[in-house]
Order: sequence, then C-alpha cells, then structure tokens
Amino acid sequence: MPAAVGAARHTVPMTPDALKALCLGLNGASETFPFDAETSVFKVGGKIFAISALDSDPLSVSLKCEPEIAVRLREAHPAITPGWHLNKRHWNTVRLDGSLPDALVEELVEDSYDLIVAKLPRARQLRLDWPGVRKAEDT
Repeated sequence: MPAAVGAARHTVPMTPDALKALCLGLNGASETFPFDAETSVFKVGGKIFAISALDSDPLSVSLKCEPEIAVRLREAHPAITPGWHLNKRHWNTVRLDGSLPDALVEELVEDSYDLIVAKLPRARQLRLDWPGVRKAEDT
C-alpha cells in the first residue's frame, strides 16, 4: 500500500501542467488523445497508465491500481473513487482538489506506471531502465 496513505492534507490542488509533467517525466511515457481532443491518455509501451481531462474542474486522473490496494485507498480517501468508465476493480479515479498530498498522488501515478511496465517484455523493461527489472535480477 502506498506509504503516504495516512499523510496530512494538502491545500493546493495539483495543476494540469504538474500532472502532465509528472506523467511524461516517467521513462518512455507518451501522451495521446484517442478519445477526444480534451482527454489526455498517458501510455508506456503502448499501454495506458493514466487518463485525465486536463481541462476539467476539479482536475482528476484515472490510474491503474492493484485491486486490494484500490479498495483500501477508496476507504481511506473520499477523493479516490472507483475508476470512471473503467474496470472498477483495477482502476481508481483520483480527484486532485488539494485534499490529497502531492506525494501520495505522485506515488499513485508511479504505481500505475509500474503495474503496466511490469507486464511488458523484459527487453522493453530494460530499455526503459525500469528499476523493477533490476530488483528482479538482484534476487
């Protein structure tokens, strides 16, 4: 479970630019618009790890999550709900209204990215310089 689950409240909502920079700052991440011109879809290895209408108010982002953790996050945070128009078992929608600490949001984005990269072929993981593949080699 993300370490920041019980972290203190934050008061400044994450901006669309900050969310976009966070997603695109991950190795191999790209932004596409397959649904419409307003909905940003962030992918790695051709697979979606984040979806957001960057012009929405309040801003929100849908992120992939392990099912058991997804439920616990929803129980702990009113700003985290089952994924909107997505498989609610595997996706959460996170409202970025300032009620969640940035550290938690960053961790949730990174966890979503990691879930996708973990399913990519090993050669692709190595090209992405993904830490998870190095951890597996160390064991």
